[in-house]
Amino acid sequence: MKTIQILFLFIASVLVDAQDLRWQNEYDQVLNFTCPSSDSISYIMSQHNNHHEDRLWDFHCQPTFTEEPECFTTDWVNDFDEELDFKCLSNYVMTGMHSYHENYHEDRRWKFTCCTESNFCTGDCNWSGYVNDFDQFMSWAVPGDQYLAGAQSYHDDHHEDRQWQYLTCSKKC
Repeated sequence: MKTIQILFLFIASVLVDAQDLRWQNEYDQVLNFTCPSSDSISYIMSQHNNHHEDRLWDFHCQPTFTEEPECFTTDWVNDFDEELDFKCLSNYVMTGMHSYHENYHEDRRWKFTCCTESNFCTGDCNWSGYVNDFDQFMSWAVPGDQYLAGAQSYHDDHHEDRQWQYLTCSKKC
């Protein structure tokens, strides 16, 4: 009996912690995240909800630039229910993600913000492989000494969710 009580308390504490996480958006609402001006995205976390057929998103940032960077934000890079394939320009890294959700398609359209500075060069870029399963929690960190430079995903109508993979590059100056 005592083992069951301990297990129940552990499970309850995990559930409370998951609900108390800080998210950058609400289900079915706009996501508009940009790192502080000297940083780039270093960690991505996302939770899917089958009732809303949408995801909550959160990001962490890492120090990246030593001077004020030059940045741009794309137009929408995907249509609903279509593949997304985006890479920042050469020597730029990702500093922001922006999207909106549409209930009819149960999907999001995406924009990205990318930045660079005069002495910032990238190389040795590699795709991560898919970092999440449909309808599942996602937690992915940019590998050490790497920078986020792109994103790919595809939408599955059965799950009403996307699988994601990310492009990371080394600093090469």
